[in-house]
Amino acid sequence: MAPPRRTPRPMRSRGSQNYNKPPLGLDELVDRLSERGLIVPEPERAARYLRHIGYYRLSPYTIPFQQGQPDHVFRNGTTFDDVLDLYVFDRALRLLVMDALERVEVAVRAALTDHMSTTYDDSHWYVDTRHFGDRGKHSGLLKIVRDTCDEQLRRTPDAGEDSLVHRSALEHYLTTYASPELPPSWLMVETLTIGQLAGVYRNLGERADRTAVARSVGLTATILESWLQTFVRVRNVCAHHGRLWNVGLGVYPAIPTSPTVSWLAGTDALPDRSRKRLYPVLVSLQSVLDSVSPRSSWARRLHELIATRPPMNLSGMGVPDSWSDDPFWRRHLG
Repeated sequence: MAPPRRTPRPMRSRGSQNYNKPPLGLDELVDRLSERGLIVPEPERAARYLRHIGYYRLSPYTIPFQQGQPDHVFRNGTTFDDVLDLYVFDRALRLLVMDALERVEVAVRAALTDHMSTTYDDSHWYVDTRHFGDRGKHSGLLKIVRDTCDEQLRRTPDAGEDSLVHRSALEHYLTTYASPELPPSWLMVETLTIGQLAGVYRNLGERADRTAVARSVGLTATILESWLQTFVRVRNVCAHHGRLWNVGLGVYPAIPTSPTVSWLAGTDALPDRSRKRLYPVLVSLQSVLDSVSPRSSWARRLHELIATRPPMNLSGMGVPDSWSDDPFWRRHLG
């Protein structure tokens, strides 16, 4: 049975105000922070950070330290280093999450191509429309792959002059084989973004295929589809160096009901207030790692990163009190 088509959400209306804020220099930006009550003992050092980080990128990290709108006044005693510490923590969190996302993404790519290629005994199964529910989306997939191949052939040839420098696999295929026109499945999946990969999975026409791919990473088909949507959003935030610890993702991982999916054990381990925060994303990443990388130290590194953070951080991430006591985490923390 083909997956149901999704109805696009209506576009929201634009705002009504005119943007007329003038650009400010670094010294002016530091003065603005000071005028709002931020303690900046070394203005030149603060200006240097703003030069290399950017005021726009750093400013969201000031919000938790402010008294509120509309004047953006800081709470008494807040220092520039308080803001910088939150920024540095969020950067470390992004890098840690990207580490888990890489393992999950690679595992899904492998599961998809391995199952479909061997089940149908066809290295080019993805060219066959019969494997997909939406023919229009399938045509879009073929265009993506074809455009990638054409772009590769327009580029300067990949280097490969010695034993340590090898051409890419796609370069090798395109300059070696005349047919089939498009590369085999295991090369095709490597040309896709995680968003495109999620789209291919979602468009598989047979539920049995979606189930088999999901089972390879320890999930059910419904859960993998949901989590991939969330992982696409999280990866985009991380790849663009965006604020992660308290960002509104807009799409959150579904809570599994199947006992075959690794998940929190406690009945109140995920309070309602935490469901639309980062915490269930962290749990879902570890859940997949339980299957694809069971000896990973990722949970321990996560614990080391957030165990000493202030309540503001934990609340913004949706991390409950005593989160690490749940058997789901405890078995990794030892």
